[in-house]
Amino acid sequence: MKRPSGSHRARVRAQLRRIPLRLRLRRTRGRLLRRLLLTLLALIATLCTAAVVAYRLTDIPDPHPETVTQSTVFVDDKGSYLGRRGPVDRQEVPLSQVPRYVQDAVIAAENRSFRTDDGVSPRAIARAVLASLTGGERQGGSTITQQYVKNALLTPEQSLSRKAREALIAIKLDRTRSKDDILAGYLNTVYFGRGSAGIQAASRNYFGVDTRNLTVSQGAALASIVNIPSYYEKAGSDPEVTATLKSRWTWVLDAMATSGAITAKQRADATFPAFRFYPPGTTEGQRQYMIDVAAKEAADRLGITEDQLARGGYTVHTTFDLALQDATTEAVKNLKAGKSGKQNKDSKGTTLHTAVVAIKPGDGAVRLLYGGSDYARQPFNDAVGGAVEAGEALAPFGKVRLDGPLTELRKTAAPTPLQLASAYATAAANGLYATPYTITKITRDGRQAYTAHPDTRRALDEKEAFMVNAYMSKTGTPDEATEKATDRAPDKEAIPSTPTAQKAPQTFFTAGAGGGITRRTLWSTTQDPQLTLTVALFADRPGEKKNTTVPAQLPNDPSPVESAEETAAQIWRLATGGTQ
Repeated sequence: MKRPSGSHRARVRAQLRRIPLRLRLRRTRGRLLRRLLLTLLALIATLCTAAVVAYRLTDIPDPHPETVTQSTVFVDDKGSYLGRRGPVDRQEVPLSQVPRYVQDAVIAAENRSFRTDDGVSPRAIARAVLASLTGGERQGGSTITQQYVKNALLTPEQSLSRKAREALIAIKLDRTRSKDDILAGYLNTVYFGRGSAGIQAASRNYFGVDTRNLTVSQGAALASIVNIPSYYEKAGSDPEVTATLKSRWTWVLDAMATSGAITAKQRADATFPAFRFYPPGTTEGQRQYMIDVAAKEAADRLGITEDQLARGGYTVHTTFDLALQDATTEAVKNLKAGKSGKQNKDSKGTTLHTAVVAIKPGDGAVRLLYGGSDYARQPFNDAVGGAVEAGEALAPFGKVRLDGPLTELRKTAAPTPLQLASAYATAAANGLYATPYTITKITRDGRQAYTAHPDTRRALDEKEAFMVNAYMSKTGTPDEATEKATDRAPDKEAIPSTPTAQKAPQTFFTAGAGGGITRRTLWSTTQDPQLTLTVALFADRPGEKKNTTVPAQLPNDPSPVESAEETAAQIWRLATGGTQ
């Protein structure tokens, strides 16, 4: 077939140019639409193929180590939060320990379609992509699943590629794991402010309770805080922040009521909760003395290092009475100021120290351990490590035979307050010595890891314990006390093997090292068969060598004897509810 010549083609093109564009487009519209459709279909197929390949190649990464590291929490004898040890304030809890209304509060605040969505929010992703392409403000609005992926599985980098990877992982996570698993992971890793990673730490730091004990109002408040935790963490102490949070709290509760997550009555009964004060006061820092002692004992009982304990996610139940400890801190603070208004350090460099120990006789549980006024400035614990001159404080044991752990007592010129308190407690328990302990049990993941059992042995026979108590009661001179105790003490064979309240009435004893206005140490002890309380006052000043101290005279204004006895009496009333 003969091909058209060049001149022929030129004539055809000239003729086509003479045809109006509208007519030419109409003639070729079908062919153009078919080409456009094929191109679009090819592009969609390519994108879908790329998405499928990317989805299949995407692995769900393991959580970052810092998001799964748990701290160890310490609680007092009633379960009140005492403090923690660990690099991150986080303790993992199963979803079964998070009340359903708390779960629903978080969903209402953060992602109301969580139970039904596919793990991503197309609108939020579109906004983020548009913002990235146009250089606009970074966009949020991620689903709970995406937030969990971002917080626990990916870096906080803000880029289009990271956002795309976040969406792919979120979709895969939603298809391979249950909604409950995802929600549990989110609640255990999301940041709530106040240093709290996860809902368990937040429950304790904001309200002083475990997650399972949160009320509807408290749960809604925590859910509201997640939005801007660094701002809302001051709720309860900053009026403006508190008012703003209350508005958001109302919005969350209204959404819960509308969705049926709570009843109309629960909504009507909800009142804005009270928060623990933030930042914490001085008593918070003072508790570190107790935690130091309890952490060492807990690590020893578990056979691990203190670092392993801190990262292990344990709950350490202590023997301490936190309310009594905080009240003691306030009582001693008043003592240190003194009647003349002097602080605990005078112009000559003399520092006044106070140590307070309370022990349960016959058991050994340490109820109170005040080791210093400021842990930040003095981490050394005067109650368990301070070697304090005993002086006349050992006089009650001067004419009795000591056995077991008390055999070294007379040889110790400077016992610690804890050692001396445990010796006095032995007399209160009719001669039964109990090794002091601060841990009742240790749990982890709901399982018991350690349970304490009192370690007791006889260190005084009961007649000699009676003599010690008689001396401490100031019934006369040491010889008169011994004579009276011998006359009144029952026959050894008739004495029961366990201490009884009738055998050791309440006693009060004050003694120390030095005399008159040259007092260097004051010990004041009050006890009965249920409690032994010892307050020790002593002073020191800088030594001649650098970083050393030497004993110093106690301040005489007010009288150190008066101060020690009044403080002991005040703390005793707090501990026993008495009127002494």
